[in-house]
Amino acid sequence: MDFRLSDDQLAFQASARAFAVERMAPNAARWDEEKIFPEEVLREAAALGFAGIYVQEDVGGSGLSRLDATILFEELAAACPSTAAYISIHNMAAWMIDRFGDGEQRRRFLPKLCTMEHFASYCLTEPGSGSDAASLRTRAVRDGEHYVLNGSKAFISGGGRSDIYVCMVRTGGDGPGGVSCIVVEKGTPGLAFGAQERKLGWNSQPTAMVIFEDCRVPVANRIGAEGQGFRIAMMGLDGGRLNIGACSIGAARAALEFSREHVSVRSQFGRPLASFQALQFKLADMATELEAARLMIRQGAFALDRADPDATMLCAMAKRFATDAGFAICNEALQLHGGYGYLKDYPIERLMRDLRVHQILEGTNEIMRVIVARRLLEQRNQ
Repeated sequence: MDFRLSDDQLAFQASARAFAVERMAPNAARWDEEKIFPEEVLREAAALGFAGIYVQEDVGGSGLSRLDATILFEELAAACPSTAAYISIHNMAAWMIDRFGDGEQRRRFLPKLCTMEHFASYCLTEPGSGSDAASLRTRAVRDGEHYVLNGSKAFISGGGRSDIYVCMVRTGGDGPGGVSCIVVEKGTPGLAFGAQERKLGWNSQPTAMVIFEDCRVPVANRIGAEGQGFRIAMMGLDGGRLNIGACSIGAARAALEFSREHVSVRSQFGRPLASFQALQFKLADMATELEAARLMIRQGAFALDRADPDATMLCAMAKRFATDAGFAICNEALQLHGGYGYLKDYPIERLMRDLRVHQILEGTNEIMRVIVARRLLEQRNQ
């Protein structure tokens, strides 16, 4: 097994790193402080191919692999995890349309998503169904050539700002088999939004409830057949979990780099902090956990690209480990910075705040354990 990146991968990794350093890092603290959704910079990222990373090229996508995507998201998140995570969510929504939409839907929605002329949101979670996503209650009732939607979605990144909402709604009976996937366009009568949520982190992206009140959506906006929505949602989450894990790795890598610099230049008790073996061991453990997380994320991506039967399990393992490790590394970095780490003059506290939610979204890390255990027990019975 060759762990080296290809020449192409090294090239777009360098492109992503340069963009992150030049366009994201200098602005990330201000975006966080002032709660700015950086539309101009996002569209610059789209111009580099980062808005349709694994969308097919005939509609403007980059046609890259899931492994390629994890490389890109690590670089972007090293500058601003919040903005990188929104790009991941946008890509997940675009991929669902590309993978499961028909030709007309792909041509209608994807070119503008790939340039980020239009922004996209993914709508699964509801106020009463978080981890138990299959119990969602938002209902879509067929009325001729339209569906009439009633219900709400919670914690939607891009809520109120996005142009396209890829929504999981109930068209049939209880359980996952009654769920369908429908694209709701901004401006549709009956589509409304809650107030912007006040959050611990992820402040560079708007988050709001999405509300449907007799919202009439054309049947032509349904992605896939009725009853396929839950499968579509779960397949999207496999890749989304890898991306969020990669974002955790990028932020943790930045925190480690800041810490290495800090202990090298700061002295206590007449000696550089870097000369204390206890702190050297902390750095060594942080670096080891980071490398292990990266390997797991890339293994999961490798499996997903090849439709490995264990891909969902490996993606869940990788997401659980990488997001836990990423937060722990940022927390340790804050400790190494002492009181300075607690100040907003330094980036560590922002990285830690942004990474905390990664252990919750795209399926909580407790649910990742459920997925892994279920697959392990299935293998035992085969």
